[in-house]
Amino acid sequence: MVAVVLGLVIGIERILAHKDAGMKTHALVSLGAATFVVISEMIAHKYAITGGLDPSRMASQIIVGIGFLGAGSIILQNNKLLGLTTAGGLWVTASIGMAAGFGFYKLAILTTILVLLVLTVVYIFEKPLRNISEKVNENQ
Repeated sequence: MVAVVLGLVIGIERILAHKDAGMKTHALVSLGAATFVVISEMIAHKYAITGGLDPSRMASQIIVGIGFLGAGSIILQNNKLLGLTTAGGLWVTASIGMAAGFGFYKLAILTTILVLLVLTVVYIFEKPLRNISEKVNENQ
């Protein structure tokens, strides 16, 4: 929850600064990063007694790989970036899949709920902020 709130705060500033990546994108990236860290801690605890096995090595490659997929979903059209929230959503969804794959079902479910809140509820607040930002930009 802390990661989502802090990501939202940064996203508000980015909207007011007329940047493309807004509240949803920043909240998703922050949430995804927090989930990946929690997964790493849970993996270390779960596999602490197993010598020579490091399941986090495969997990780290998933994180890098999904970054390439997310980058492919971002396009520049008419001097505007599109697909940033989709890329953030793909990235955090990868963390959900990893959590579920390692058997951390509560974390996967909680993260899914937070993602849905970011994508639906934040939209309600982000749209008026973007309108205000655009009006201020037009008056300058």
